[in-house]
Amino acid sequence: MFDKLETLDDLLTVQLKDLYSAEKQLIKALPLMADKAHDERLQAGFRKHLRETEEQLRRLEQIGEFLNLSLGGHTCKAMAGLIAEGQETMSERATAEVMDAALIAAAQRIEHYEISGYGTATHFASRLGHVEVADMLRQSLAEEQLTDTKLNNLAKEHLNQKAL
Repeated sequence: MFDKLETLDDLLTVQLKDLYSAEKQLIKALPLMADKAHDERLQAGFRKHLRETEEQLRRLEQIGEFLNLSLGGHTCKAMAGLIAEGQETMSERATAEVMDAALIAAAQRIEHYEISGYGTATHFASRLGHVEVADMLRQSLAEEQLTDTKLNNLAKEHLNQKAL
């Protein structure tokens, strides 16, 4: 990506490229997760998050244009690994209830990665005085946090009990 990371601007660029790649990968994975889920609320949640993820990708594209950056050409290896683990889980033989609990666990790992990435990028953008960029990143961060909360609540209040 860079020969050397010399400035916080360089580091912000790396973070944005990573998030862009992560979101593109997730857009491909979420429909598979929705199809594998048995619980209607979980299916609907994955489909809703797919629409949010598509919007987050558009936001990142706007940020790239605003900062005059090309965000393509990078692969987020962490997201690739998280998705690969999720695919491995989806290939397991499991009861419907246990599969749904496993899908939530995999999805929350992904959400936590994204929360970390958006939080870091938001901080960097703020420190660099990119107010509009920080606001757009903060919006995506809030969406990721809300998705994680909804997944957590669905697991704790309903699906984990069924998986027992």
